[in-house]
Parts: sequence; C-alpha cells; structure tokens
Amino acid sequence: MDKLIGNFDRALRTLFGTPRSSRPIPGKEVLPDPLDESEKRLAGALMRVNHTGEVCAQALYQGQALTARNSELQRSLSKAADEETEHLAWTQHRIAELGGRTSLLNPLFYVSSLIMGATAGALGDKWNLGFLAETERQVVRHLDNHLRRLPASDRKSRAVLEQMREDEADHATQAILGGGVPLPLPIRLAMTMGSKVMTKAAFWI
Repeated sequence: MDKLIGNFDRALRTLFGTPRSSRPIPGKEVLPDPLDESEKRLAGALMRVNHTGEVCAQALYQGQALTARNSELQRSLSKAADEETEHLAWTQHRIAELGGRTSLLNPLFYVSSLIMGATAGALGDKWNLGFLAETERQVVRHLDNHLRRLPASDRKSRAVLEQMREDEADHATQAILGGGVPLPLPIRLAMTMGSKVMTKAAFWI
C-alpha cells in the first residue's frame, strides 16, 4: 500500500507540481538575446515537447521500477527518475520564461509510458535495461534535432538541451554497462514511431 501511495504521489507531482532541481538551471546566468515572436513560439513549442518527454521519462522509470525483479535495479531506476526530475524543472522553467505552456496531453502520455515501463520491467532485468538504453539513445537523437531547430539566438534554451543531452547519453551508457541487451529491430521501430507521435502532438497541443 505504501508503494502504491508513493507512486501515486510521484504521478501527481510530475503532472501538476512544481519540480525542483538540485543543480543550477543551465543557462540561468546567460543574458537573454532578443527573440521575435515567431522565434519565441518555436522555442516554446520545442521546449514543450522536451518537457513532455521528461514527463514520459518519469513514468517509464516508475513503471520499470515497479516490475523490476532485482532490488538494486529498482533503486537505480528510482534514482534515475529523481535525476530526470531536474530536466523536468529546467524545461518547465524555460517554457515559463518564453511565455509558453506545457502540453495538455501530458496525463495521457504519462499513463501510456507507465504501462510501457511496467511491461519492460516484467520481461526481465536485461530487457528492462535494454529498453532504458534504447529510450535514452532515441532521446539523444531527438535532442540533437531540437538543437538544430532552435533559433540561433536562443542560448538559454540551448544550454538546457545540451546538458540534458549529456545526462541522457550517460544514462544509456550506464544501462548497457549494467547488463542491458539490444532490443529487437521491430521493438526499436515501434518505439521510434511512438516517439514521433508524442513529439508531433506535444508540439501543437
């Protein structure tokens, strides 16, 4: 019962709370360059997508920890979720600075990601870690794309995404070193398609 209550509390804080970061927000000390309205809208939409991605990451880690068979892995996944909370805080803060909003679809994406994470965990620890590594690799590619699309003058958003990219790449490496195995191609392709649906929807809604 305590575990269920704890997970429900995490879900509420992820979707409706104000996340905190133990590290300084990247780019906080950078003096903002002027952005015109179209640049602000683009940067805000891109950061909204990244915020939704972090909502999904919280749910994925939570679901994986719920069904992981190894207690040490459960603790590692919970710790990783805590680290991802920083990304949630950074993107939410930057969205507010840009005068934007978070996605209205976040609750839907949270639930679907929680189910995916729990399914991955139930398959066994090596597949659980493999799923984590593949997820983070796809996130890195997604962040690379957003770094190319950001307005050149938006140095504050760029600082956030660059630090996020570094953290996500490290999570993928740790998952492989922990025993994660490569996922079959059909699963990787399905994950890519699901990610495209999320990014396109969150960009506009």
